[in-house]
Amino acid sequence: MRIVPLLVTVSLFAQSPTWIEQYRPAADRLIAESQSSDFAWQRLAEVTDTYGPRLSGSLGLERAIEWAVETMQKDGLDNVRKERVMVPRWVRGRESLTLIDPIAQPLPMLGLGNSVGTSMNGLIADVIVVGSFDELDAKAAQVKDRIVLFNVPYTNYGQTVQYRTTGPSRAARHGALAVLVRSVGPIGLRTPHTGSTNYAEDAPKIPAAAIPVEDAERFQRLQNRGVRIRVRLQMDARFEADAESFNVIGELTGREFPQELVVIGCHFDSWDVGSGASDDAGGCIVTWEALRLMKKLNLRPRRTVRVVLWTNEENGMRGGNAYRDQHLAELKNHVLLMESDGGVFDPAGFGFTGPDAARAQVTAIASLLKSLGADSIAASGGGADIGPAGTAGNIPMMSHLVKGDYFLIHHTPADTIDRITPKQMSDNAAAIAVMTYVIAELPQRLGR
Repeated sequence: MRIVPLLVTVSLFAQSPTWIEQYRPAADRLIAESQSSDFAWQRLAEVTDTYGPRLSGSLGLERAIEWAVETMQKDGLDNVRKERVMVPRWVRGRESLTLIDPIAQPLPMLGLGNSVGTSMNGLIADVIVVGSFDELDAKAAQVKDRIVLFNVPYTNYGQTVQYRTTGPSRAARHGALAVLVRSVGPIGLRTPHTGSTNYAEDAPKIPAAAIPVEDAERFQRLQNRGVRIRVRLQMDARFEADAESFNVIGELTGREFPQELVVIGCHFDSWDVGSGASDDAGGCIVTWEALRLMKKLNLRPRRTVRVVLWTNEENGMRGGNAYRDQHLAELKNHVLLMESDGGVFDPAGFGFTGPDAARAQVTAIASLLKSLGADSIAASGGGADIGPAGTAGNIPMMSHLVKGDYFLIHHTPADTIDRITPKQMSDNAAAIAVMTYVIAELPQRLGR
């Protein structure tokens, strides 16, 4: 008997640009509460200052996971729990890069995640600089027994990251001894960027490391002048046995449709340099904060809101895949998946992938966020951790968008809380809280 008027109401909502106004009071309360203090920034400081970088399999990550569980329980969230995930344990070990010719000089570097190491004494070889895969293939005869440097200018992450992920195997097929990659990001302050490499099964595994943009350009100039470039690379990198880790889950149980889920989250692991503040502890805190704000204001929506702190996004994707596998039976009850993994700078809005009717609704909801500058809805949304479940369940997906030079500090020692302001944390938490609350509060599921 109750279903018919609800369907009629949603139909009227879809036709009327004013339907969103009934949610404005709650939205304004969430925004005001979030902006009333620096709570979110202080919580980010607590986790990054106390536990530091959180590479999968590390003590820092596992202690941070225990802290998250205890703190969610103190916040009064429902059904707080850990879900077991076995993760790879890659250990960086000692590493160094030293220029031998034309002059002796130590150089900044970071081994790439999942890379193999060198021998104990390292390797000494000449460097050949290439600017593309085509140039690598064209110079194949010169590559054997050398170290290949991919000096590829940064355009965007999707285009340039392929040299980090597949470059080592492509160079190895031509007989290269190791690979250096120009850091995948804009020029910084001589800062190397780490990140995963993926070895092909049909190529030898060779050591791989990143060097700063400035040093890659220097090597290019030396090669252009015909100067020999000779270096010593030493890396102790290795894999150890898989380690036990966990996805962390907390919920705010829905008052009317508790079985229907709006899932938001981030990845809690990070690389082992910096403190992983932007990538991605900040994303964890602003999504978690959405539930805390609703709880504090006694805004319990119709549907359950679930926050997930995924493990092992950086070098294995085990957490996202495990969530899909462990929740297959309830994927049909997932109304939306949202991920925050683009840093925390000034809010810009959200990306959205889903049906047109749902897009119209989230666009209307975003109008409540104009004061935050977060009222735009981009053409597509998703994320590495929500992708497996979203694809398996054909679930609408959103990504949290910000305005900032994320890739300047991405995967570097400069990824610390000092690059994030308290206002940015509060504003982004508010934007996520409003979007999440209204989607969870709609009379019918998103898009219906």
